Parts: sequence; C-alpha cells; structure tokens
Amino acid sequence: MMESAREDLDRLRLDRSSWQELCYDEAVGADGYAYDTAMARRAKVLWALQYDRRAEDHDLLRHIAEQEAVCRRKAPLAGLSDEARLAGFLLAEHGEVSDVWTQWAIKRANFDTSTGYDVEHLFAAGVAATTEYVRTSEHEEKDALLKQVLDRRGEPIVTEDELAAWFERKSEQFPANPDAENALTWVERARLVGDVDAAREYLARWADGRVRDQSTLSQLRYNQSALGDFAAAAKTQEEYLSLLSTPRDLAVNWCTLAEYRRRAEQYEGALAALRKCGRVIVEVPNWEQYAMGRTYVKELVLLALAADVQLASAVFAEADGAASAVPRLPATMLAATAEAAERTGHHLRAEHYRERLASEQEQTGSEADRSRR
Repeated sequence: MMESAREDLDRLRLDRSSWQELCYDEAVGADGYAYDTAMARRAKVLWALQYDRRAEDHDLLRHIAEQEAVCRRKAPLAGLSDEARLAGFLLAEHGEVSDVWTQWAIKRANFDTSTGYDVEHLFAAGVAATTEYVRTSEHEEKDALLKQVLDRRGEPIVTEDELAAWFERKSEQFPANPDAENALTWVERARLVGDVDAAREYLARWADGRVRDQSTLSQLRYNQSALGDFAAAAKTQEEYLSLLSTPRDLAVNWCTLAEYRRRAEQYEGALAALRKCGRVIVEVPNWEQYAMGRTYVKELVLLALAADVQLASAVFAEADGAASAVPRLPATMLAATAEAAERTGHHLRAEHYRERLASEQEQTGSEADRSRR
C-alpha cells in the first residue's frame, strides 16, 4: 500500500499537471448521495507526504487541502476525516500565513468540520501574525473568520503557548515515522483504499496478545464488521456480552449480536439473540421509550425480511408484539414492518401497519404546518 503511495508522490512531484487527478470528482452512490472518487487517491499521497516531509511540497499540500475542503462541502456524508485533519496539519507545519484561507475553507465546509476541525489550524503561522494578516486583509471571508478566532474583547482565542502545545500533540497523532503509527490506523487506511486483506492482517496484528477487555473487544468487533467479517464480529460480540451484567447493556448488545448474525446469514442464531434480548429488555424501566426499543423492533423486522419464509413467520409474530408496544416508530420502520407482514402472509397486520404509517405521516405533516405558522 505505501509502496504505491510513494510512487504516486514521486510522480506528482515531477509532473504538476498530474495534480488534477487529486481534484474533487463527484459521483453518486447507490444510496443516492454524492461522494468523491478521488478521496482515496488523495489519502495515499497524504500518507506518503506524512513520512517524507519536504519544504518544496508546500504547493502540493495546499492543493490537496483545498480539495479536501471542496469534498467536505459538496459530499454530504464526507464529514470530517483523519485525512482532512492530516492535510490541515501538514499544511500548518509550513507556517505560511496566507494558508489561513485554505484552513478556513476546511473549517467552514460542513457541520462536522465546524465543530471538530481544530481552530489552531487557523493560527498555524503564529497567533499574532495570523490575526494581523486577517485584520488587514480584504478577503471576503475576513469578518466571518475573525468572528471565529477572536473573543468578545477582540483578542485571539488561542495563545502562542497553546498553539505550540497543539503542534506537539498533533505531531504525536501524525508521526513522521510509519513505525510509530497505531496498528488500527493502518486498518482504517487499508480499508479506505479497498485492500481488505491488508486490513485484516493489520487488525489481527493489533489484536494479537492484547488483553481481551471491553475496549479491545469493542474495537475488534467494530473493525471486523466494517470489513464485512460479520461471522467473526458475532464471535467477538459473544465474548463482549460475557463481560456485561446490567439489563440495559445486555439488551443493547444482544441486538448487536443479532445484527451481526443476520448479516452473516446466521438467521437461527440471530433469532436466538433477539429472544435473549426480549427476556432482558423488559427489565429496563420504560424500555419502549428508548432507542433500544426501536432497535429491538428494527432487528426483528429486518430478520423477518431476510430469513426463509418459515422462520420469518415466527420472527414476524415477535416483531408484531414488540412493534405494538413501541410508540412513534419511524416511518421507514412502519413501512418495513408492513412489508414483513405481507411477506409472511399476515395481510391484516400489514394493513394495520400501513394505517399506522399513514397516521404518523399525517401527524408529522400537521406538526410541520403548525411550526411554519
């Protein structure tokens, strides 16, 4: 993975025209949302730049950071990634005061960046120098940026000492030596570029010899499921469940086990997990009002839609009982419950859920009308 990343960086250093391939390239996914096909290409170059930092790469880094800003603004699910943070930090290391506008473009790109992208990026060239530069500029974003970085007295919200401490922390987060990286970082990176085999190898290396506590098992199951290894995630989840004791924790995590088993097409095992969830969830006061109640119904319904019809019929009977107890189910879940009812031959119950869906939609519409008055 890193060998090809270094080769890409070498080529980009020699041929500025090839930077075009790092530009935001919009496509529409199966979910109907826009995404950036160039995101993984930019990420690989960033990783190579992280471990081979040169002054002459300043323009390339600015270009990449600019494209990260475009991506975060135009692709609604892009959020704030480690790659955007890395691009901003590597650019910050160059200490060029004019880069404040590129950093600001990332900061204001979307809700996640506005709250999660460190404001210290904006002061990278120095607190006093950056503040003076922005105050005397004629940039159209001048006022918005100053509102972000100054307090009510007009003083910078970051001190020079705080900026120095931030650089130190970020240097530890993004080390210059690849051997200093957390193994989970390599799992995420391999998954991003689609190298599933490498991601599994890194994950196994990370897990080997670690204490099998809740923190380790939580990380392991998350990464196994993200890699599509749902049977492995289910086994890890079973181990995780053995460490729990409260009804609330058990109910939530039996549902999670059911999801992993369902996605691994272990439908009998998924139903067994949901039945264990059903036995403990009633011990949680007012469980019907919480997210766990909706999740419990959702997993039952999804299993009824996935399993063979004979098993699905038994599952739907349990889903029907749970759905009747949980108020204000989302419209998508009511529609899915109606579909599951039809699939299993419960036509009257299907009509019941269609009526319930119509009622919810009518009520939601009325509430929306009142809010506009």
